[in-house]
Amino acid sequence: MEKRWRWLLSLALAAVLILLIGAPLADVFVKAVVIDDRLALSYAQETLAEPGNGRMIINSLVLGVLVVLGSTVLGVPAAYLLARTELARKRWLDVLFLVPFMTPPYIASMGWILFMQKRGLFAQLFPVFPNGIPAFFTLGGLVLVMSLHIFPFLMVLLKNAMLRLPPSLEEAGAVNGAGPCLRLRKIFLPLLTGNYAIGALLVFVKTISEYGTPYTLGRRIGFDVFTTHIHRYAAIAPISFGKAAVLASVLTGICLLLWLVQDFITRHHQYALVGGKGQRQAFKKLSPLGRIGAWGFLGGIYFLAVGIPYFSVISTSLIRLRGYGLAAGNFTFQHYQELLGTSDGALEAIGNSFAIAGAAATLCAVLGTAAVLLVQSLPLRLGKILEGLSLVPEMLPGIVLVIGLMLFWNDLYEVLPLYNTRAILVVGYTALFLPYTVQYVTSAYGQISGNLLAAGRVFGGSRFYIFRKITFPLLLRGIGAGWMMTFIISARELVAPSLMAPPDTLVISTFILREFEQGSVSLGMAMAVLCMVLTTGILLALRLGKGKASSGEN
Repeated sequence: MEKRWRWLLSLALAAVLILLIGAPLADVFVKAVVIDDRLALSYAQETLAEPGNGRMIINSLVLGVLVVLGSTVLGVPAAYLLARTELARKRWLDVLFLVPFMTPPYIASMGWILFMQKRGLFAQLFPVFPNGIPAFFTLGGLVLVMSLHIFPFLMVLLKNAMLRLPPSLEEAGAVNGAGPCLRLRKIFLPLLTGNYAIGALLVFVKTISEYGTPYTLGRRIGFDVFTTHIHRYAAIAPISFGKAAVLASVLTGICLLLWLVQDFITRHHQYALVGGKGQRQAFKKLSPLGRIGAWGFLGGIYFLAVGIPYFSVISTSLIRLRGYGLAAGNFTFQHYQELLGTSDGALEAIGNSFAIAGAAATLCAVLGTAAVLLVQSLPLRLGKILEGLSLVPEMLPGIVLVIGLMLFWNDLYEVLPLYNTRAILVVGYTALFLPYTVQYVTSAYGQISGNLLAAGRVFGGSRFYIFRKITFPLLLRGIGAGWMMTFIISARELVAPSLMAPPDTLVISTFILREFEQGSVSLGMAMAVLCMVLTTGILLALRLGKGKASSGEN
């Protein structure tokens, strides 16, 4: 009986995941080659041959390469300083350098625009530059902003790799007469090549999948990429879902190819550096000049990544009249009062964001927990298929899955009229962010000793009793962390609501974008400050809580 119920639940979960993820993605590929109920491969060729699309593809690839280079310049030295020098003992730096990655990219981009534009904040601070920095509004500025957002990802990956490198390898090289440069070239860098290649590929994928910064800054400088082109076809008249599906398919193909390359590197270019013996950490002591240089480099990066955009967003939200700028007496909290009182749609946007994010987080918690538990009880191959389906959204650009959801649920409108309602946003957020819950719950489940479950069975506990008294309480922390992460990221999400939200429905991200584009910049930035406090504050609290829990267990 239990086996039958387990299979029925597995089939039900598989059906839900197919509706959420599998069928929408399949619909993207079908709509790219099936036009008017007939196979038309020429349609995809014609779409790619349209004026501007070829240039757009080149732009996306060039942007990806340049952001990888920018992230390398910022992330590699920072990783070395935080892993191999005395600064590694300052654990608070690890938390601080997560703030750029936690900040919604479209908000950071808006902050940079407000700072660098003509008669912007930079021009007010330095009147000798009345036109701001025009050079910022070029490809170089776009690369800078995106690199500052994403470099912590590469930095953390390389830092962890460096911490696993045994100091004894470099010491052996020194004993055998190798100087610092030779040790760096023959020992240190080769051992990091595989990790760097993986990080660089992931940075590239994240860059070409990003929508917020290319939409706010890239569109301003006329630099189109995959995500902005897909959005234009799907949201701006004349709407063409077929062309959006073609570009989404090409973008998906590029990302999947890079994921395969990353998987190949992971399997064939990794070194076993952690063995059974204990390993001491050796941190290089910096000279006084080196210490100044290290703090100056890290401080400069942090100033660019956090200081400028946060200063711009916060100060703009407090300015009474933009024409007077940063003048004394021109600061007020009235925009926050308006936001929480008389503003058209502000409270509704906040309420919509929290309600939709809460519903999506709850659905993700239920589905993700069920997926993890069922995967553990199914045969290995079937369990891997179920787990893989639940994690697919993590490997794909969010805009691709959103396009698929639009196409699929529009086709089902006569049967299940979710499209063009707020419920479709709940479905979209659930599909996009389900992997977070799956990963958190999987991590929590991996820490449960099999002896506990065996003891429950020995003392006569049924499966449900063991789950209720042992498994679920031990999973609760992972479920809660997954719920909170999904809630926070859903509350600040931009791509899904910009494409799928009903015309009369605003959320936090679309409210900010609307006010920014319509000229009510201070009001939009007041909402952005609330968004940053919410997302960055809670994510930092989760990070700190996780760190304390880990230290407590140790």
